[in-house]
Amino acid sequence: MKDKLKIGISHGDINGISYEVIIKTLMDSRINEICTPIIYGSPKVAAYHRKALDIEGFSPTGITSPDEARGNKSYIINCVDENIRVELGKATESAGIDSFKALKAATDALESGKIDALVTGPVNKQNIQHSEFSYSGHTEYLQARFKVDEVMMLMVSELLKVGLVAGHVPISALSSMITKELVIEKLKILARSLLVDFGIRNPRIAVLGLNPHAGDDGLLGSEEQKIITPAIDEAKKLGITALGPYAADGFFGAGRFSKFDAVLAMYHDQGLAPFKSLSMDSGVNFTAGLPVVRTSPAHGTAYELAGKNKASATSFRNALYLAIDVARNRELFKEISADPLAAGKTKNSGKDESPEDLEVSA
Repeated sequence: MKDKLKIGISHGDINGISYEVIIKTLMDSRINEICTPIIYGSPKVAAYHRKALDIEGFSPTGITSPDEARGNKSYIINCVDENIRVELGKATESAGIDSFKALKAATDALESGKIDALVTGPVNKQNIQHSEFSYSGHTEYLQARFKVDEVMMLMVSELLKVGLVAGHVPISALSSMITKELVIEKLKILARSLLVDFGIRNPRIAVLGLNPHAGDDGLLGSEEQKIITPAIDEAKKLGITALGPYAADGFFGAGRFSKFDAVLAMYHDQGLAPFKSLSMDSGVNFTAGLPVVRTSPAHGTAYELAGKNKASATSFRNALYLAIDVARNRELFKEISADPLAAGKTKNSGKDESPEDLEVSA
């Protein structure tokens, strides 16, 4: 196992709060003791934000390749034109182009193994669109880059983990998109991620319904009866402990999420509205199902806070920590898989389990 991981950070939208949360996080020298952070962005922009925020004592070392990153320091690789212009609080075309340049450079390094994980700064989903980026977000871009059939947006906090069947898609497309096969595939991704990325053996997963009151026995919709319940039954045959479907309002309102290791929501707002209500400041967005590790803070560009030194760095800091933890857990899982007698090293969720559970869930 590596002594210290190299964690790439794409700088996101330069006109938002991304540099503020990056700087505030990396100013803590203890970060350099557990990883080697490498910002993919612009030394000029970093200096601009540092001055605008009246922050002293942070100056990442400029390098041209991750291979040059050694020792207890933070580093930065310039990915953009030197004539780059910061316009705090504004969504500009140039900022979108520069956010993609940083993302592409960091993803190239991730794909080649030069960095061990990637933390993405928040981008503007509109201004990043151009000939090389025609995706609804980081998740879809990385899915295409790494040629993966299905991935999952998994929101993570100390309170709960919420995965999504449908991510950035319009509500009008949900009914036709939600299929038995897709729900099963998402349950498989979630179960494996909980095992491999989080070290939870035989995780308990709650599955939400699509319709109000989980369809109310067909009165308010038939997706639960025709699609979701059969998918849950099939997942159980695969060794996945999935229960439901539950009505989302009562499930979160009564705090039932605390009884499970993760929740599978059918669509974006069904899962993210309660998640952000409970963990907005501390939550992390993790892309499950990728062969590489990618995390992001749970917030957006927050243009209204740009340059005001009011943004909380907690979510970004937690994204960095989670990237390290997941990368380490994957290394440990490989070691355990190679040594069956070491299987007891993974965490137990507190439920009854058997050696077969580990094999099937994997």
